[in-house]
Amino acid sequence: MTGWSIRLHLCCDELLWAARLNLMWLVFTLLGGIVLGVGPATVAAYTLARRHAMGETVRAWPEFAAAYRREFARGSLLVLPPAAAGLILAADYVYFTATGTQGLRLVTYLALVVLVVVAAYLLPMYVHYDLRPLACLPRASLFALTRPAGSILLLFCLAAVTVAAVSFPVLLPTVAVGGWIQLNTWLCLRFFAENEARLLLKGNR
Repeated sequence: MTGWSIRLHLCCDELLWAARLNLMWLVFTLLGGIVLGVGPATVAAYTLARRHAMGETVRAWPEFAAAYRREFARGSLLVLPPAAAGLILAADYVYFTATGTQGLRLVTYLALVVLVVVAAYLLPMYVHYDLRPLACLPRASLFALTRPAGSILLLFCLAAVTVAAVSFPVLLPTVAVGGWIQLNTWLCLRFFAENEARLLLKGNR
């Protein structure tokens, strides 16, 4: 196979994997009645995305179901509070925009951006380091604040995925969620590895 055909094959494999991840996330979220299902389904999706990004062989459905059951309580504790905060901030932003309250609108927008960035680190960090949910949030917040370049890159990627999903609504139930989870995990694993290497180098001096 030529170089471009190999790259095309790998790209198709990743697209198919993102679609499978998307489908599993959707099925198990609905299985838990959305509110009770979204937390463990999201953690399970990030667990498998981490293993896939590290080149491990994954038996998708059985291992997703096992992670879903294992993380049912902790997944909800990890995902539901920031999700609820995001919905409240989004509602406030819409309200302040409608009422023309520019100062509060700007503050709400900035708070929403910070929450999105922290959440983008939160789930990959949880599945990679096996932290307790309550211990993960402050570490993810600190990591987001001390790595502005990585945070901006994550925001850019999320914005690109969101624009694509809005422009082509069929992507949302088929590949957008799974694609973002895999991309988010892949980027964060590299950020974590770079940070560990930097800390190791600093400790050896």
